Amino acid sequence: MITETSAVTFRQNLGEMLNLVQYRHDSVVINKDGKPVAALVDAQLFERIRRMQSRFDALCQRIEAGFSKVPEAEGMAEIDAAVAQDRQAQRQVLAG
Repeated sequence: MITETSAVTFRQNLGEMLNLVQYRHDSVVINKDGKPVAALVDAQLFERIRRMQSRFDALCQRIEAGFSKVPEAEGMAEIDAAVAQDRQAQRQVLAG
């Protein structure tokens, strides 16, 4: 479960929030001025996020290296065309 709280309430109830995360494996989104600014997640989830971030960064580097000689405008045009094609396919699936 995800709990949202203000920074002030979070600070006042830190022990309870830690228990939610540690024992129930909930997550807490901390808002400041009504906007999310941080999240408290259990250590196992955080480790998974870190591993995924590392893999994502490595994949981005491979893609960047593979397309380093493609002009930006050409690459963006290819991306736009692929997105449009996928959206059209999704509309056809939904239309059934």
